[in-house]
Formats: sequence, structure tokens, C-alpha cells
Amino acid sequence: MIYINQFFLKTFNQIRKIYLNSNIYDKKISKLDKNSFIYKPSPYLLSSLIKYQKKKFKIEDFSLDKIWNNKNINQKEFKNLNNFFWFFSLDLKSSKKNAQSIIESWINLNYKYNDKSWNFNLTAKRIIAWLSCHNLTYEDSNEEFKNKFDILIQKQTNHLINEVNRSKIIDDKLIGCASIILVGLCYQDHKKYLPYGSNLLKKISKHTLDNFGFPKSRSIKQLIFYLKYFILIREWFKESQISVPEHIDETIYHLGQGYAFVWQNINSDILFNGNNYSDNKNFDNYLKRLGYKFKNENKDFGGYIVLKNKKICLTMDVGPSPNSSFSSDYQAGALSFEIISDGKKLISNCGYYKKKDHKLNLLSKSTATQNTLIIDDNSSCRFIRVNDSFLINRGLKILKKKAIFEKNYWKIDASHDGYQKKYNIIHEREIEFYPEENTFVGVDKIIKKINNSYKFDIRFHLEPNIKLMKTQDNKTILIQLDDQGWKFTCEKHDINIDNGLYFGNKNFYTSNQNIFISGISNNLNENIRWEIKKI
Repeated sequence: MIYINQFFLKTFNQIRKIYLNSNIYDKKISKLDKNSFIYKPSPYLLSSLIKYQKKKFKIEDFSLDKIWNNKNINQKEFKNLNNFFWFFSLDLKSSKKNAQSIIESWINLNYKYNDKSWNFNLTAKRIIAWLSCHNLTYEDSNEEFKNKFDILIQKQTNHLINEVNRSKIIDDKLIGCASIILVGLCYQDHKKYLPYGSNLLKKISKHTLDNFGFPKSRSIKQLIFYLKYFILIREWFKESQISVPEHIDETIYHLGQGYAFVWQNINSDILFNGNNYSDNKNFDNYLKRLGYKFKNENKDFGGYIVLKNKKICLTMDVGPSPNSSFSSDYQAGALSFEIISDGKKLISNCGYYKKKDHKLNLLSKSTATQNTLIIDDNSSCRFIRVNDSFLINRGLKILKKKAIFEKNYWKIDASHDGYQKKYNIIHEREIEFYPEENTFVGVDKIIKKINNSYKFDIRFHLEPNIKLMKTQDNKTILIQLDDQGWKFTCEKHDINIDNGLYFGNKNFYTSNQNIFISGISNNLNENIRWEIKKI
């Protein structure tokens, strides 16, 4: 059925492609009104989303006559060129005439829809760039150019409105929604764009966020992405002196609580469910500059538990797998954990390789790259390829979770059913921490309904800079974390050191090491006890 559906979907998309390139569609999106560019947004409001070049370029540094005629650029270069975000790196002393000439050339070549340069994401970003860089793109231009500019802004916006419900990528929907709202604010005598964009934003929130305002995907990266765009939209409303819709303030409050929980309370990226190292300190400064303050004192939020004091932070994924439609970046790491000691990662998940067309994407989603139990070399969730993504075909539920946080004793206790259907196994994990002894004691329980024998592994991944050494008695592994020393022990099972891959930095991988416990579960209830102690 999946292949049949994909066949019909492909056929439908081919027919739509013909329609979008037709004069009928061009006429549809060319129903325009005469409007004035009133609100001029400040470019600095996008500083949370754009990596500004320290060295500013002049427009004269580019080959203006060749910029749209280069046939040898790759797809990434094409996107970067056509979204016009590179305008934010131009020196304000650049020639406005040359900048406007580049836009006019683009308009002459792309006045009608084409599937490459009118890609949904590209179009949304291009609108934001053109309007936000108005000091180069619009100011001091003649009436003929302004008319062309205004027409293309409206045509592109009409295209976004036509296509936004068909866009499958949620993040793209949000960018498209932001650009529609911005057009409504800039061209305030157009009565359609602003209410449409505001209502769409409300629908996106309701569809993609849970009752606590955390993304249903359980993605930390997506939470931060959403927060950045919602704040940007709110600041546009404020700067244009139009009342901010109540639902935007409410969503920012909830997203801010999530941000405080997963980043500000920890000051470190935790590598769960699609997250990489991002260093959000620049975003923190952006929030401070605009007067945003978030607070969350919960220990359990968004399917994660975070317990911490001044020196140690223990985090665990205790959430269920998301619905399949929200699972494109989910990693099968239920009950995986991380330990941060004095701001340095002692135990770290492997991170995420985001490129969907690469085999490392599926590998980084597997349970084996997370700090948790693996049965018979199988992940706790099953993934299936749908178009360009691996989505959940069989998920898991959290059966119980509990956290204790006292001055001299911490405990997290949770279980999931990811191995129940195939193996009749429940995985339960307890991790205790004794702050005075700087000791973690973990027990992984394999609870069976039928007493069959299964191979198991429990992996403890480490960052590439950490050094490991196994003692001669084969019972202890020493961990060197900069100037800290820790030891790992597991008395009743074999422990070893294995090589692996680390994906902590976006779309990059390097080798790392992991400690693993291995064995055969022969008992109805198997308890595997391990210990990590500072020395």
C-alpha cells in the first residue's frame, strides 16, 4: 500500500508541476492590489537566525553581470544565492543601485513561477531578506523599480499562501508563515496577508506543540528554532506599532519554559532527538537585549528529566516516541542519559547526522548510538523510509517514570515497552547518584514475560577527547576527562571498550569510544548493575 500511495502521489505531483508552470497559475497569483511599503523592519531583529559575517562585503566585490548566469554552482550554493540572505552580510555603504540591479535581474529571469528558484523555503526567506534589507533593496529607487519590487513581493506571497498547506516540512511552514505576516505588516493597506498569517501561525502552534508548548517531535533543536521565529514575529509586530496577538505571547511563554529547561538551566547542549552542539549563548544575549526572561524549575518537562547541582548534571530521555508524522529527526534512545561534570560531558550520546540522503542518518537514529540498552542488535523503535526521511513505523510508550532529588540522593526510575512486541521484554532503568561520594549507580532490568535467551548490550558513549583504559583484571575501565578521573565497573558482566562514531557537530562525524556491557539474558528477570565513580 505504501508503494501504491507513493506511485499515485508521484503522479499527482507531476500534474501539479505542470499546473504551477502554466499561465493559469501565473494569472491566479498575479491578482494584485496597489499597496505602499509602509513598515520598514530593522535588519538586526534577524540576528538570532543569521550568522553575520564579521567582515562586511561590498556589492561591487561580486561579478554583477554573471551572478545569475553561473551554471556551475551546486544545489547549496544555488539556495544560498537565491534566498538573498547574503544581503545581510553586505556593507551598508554598498551601492544601492547595484543591489537593486541584482534584484531587478532576478525578477526579469524569474517573474513567473519555476520549481527551482520559487521553492517554498527559498521564496519565504527571499521575501524576508528583500523587506528587511530595504535600505539596499528599496530605498532611493525609481518608481518603475518600486512597482516591480512590490508586484513580486505580492506574487511570491500569494504563491506561499497557495502552497503552505501542501508543504510537508513543518519548519518551512513556520518560515513561510513569518514571511506572510511580515508582508502584511509592511504593506498595511493590504487587508488579507496579516490576518491570514496570524491565523496560520495559531494553527501551526496547535498542530505541532503539545499542551505544555513543547514540540510534539520532542526535538530540542526545533523548540529553539520555533522560539526564535515567534520572537522575531513578535518584535516585528511591536516595531510596526501593531498589537501583538495574544496567542503569540502565550506560545512564546511556553516555548521559553522549554528553552529554560533544556538549555538555560544546563548551559550545555544535550544530545537527544536530533540535537547537535549549537552554542546558544549568542541567542541568550539576543534575548537579554530584547528583554526576554524565561524560568522553569521543573525536574521533568517535555519527556526529559534534568537533575543538577553546581557541579553535576544528570539528564535522561523519559518520553515516548512521537507520532510518525513528527518523527523525522527522532532518535530511538528511550532511557538514554548524559552526565555533565563541572561543565564537561562525562557521558554523552553520539549526536545526530541530519543529512537524510546519507546512511549515517539512519545509523545516528539507532539505539546503538545512545546510552541505553540494546536487545539482539535491534533498536527500541522501528523506522521505515518514506520519501527522503526515516519515520517511525513502530514506536514505544513509557510505562513509568519517577524522579527523586534530594541534597544527598538523586534517583531516576523509568521503563519502556519498545522491546515488548518482538521480544516480550520490558526495559526498566534506575540511576542513583550519591553527591557526597560522587558515585552513579545504575541498574538496567530486563523483565520478560517468556523466559527466552537474548543477547544484550548497554553502551556508554563518550566525547572524542576522552581517554579510556581498561585495567589488567578486566573489571574496571578508567575514564580521563581533562583533569578529572572516573572509573566504570560492572562486576557480574563483561565490560569492554569499542570504537564508534560521534555526530555532535552538525553534519560532521569523527571517531569516539564507548564502554559497553555485553551478555546473554537467560533469566526471567535480569538485573545488570554498573557504577561510575569519581577517583
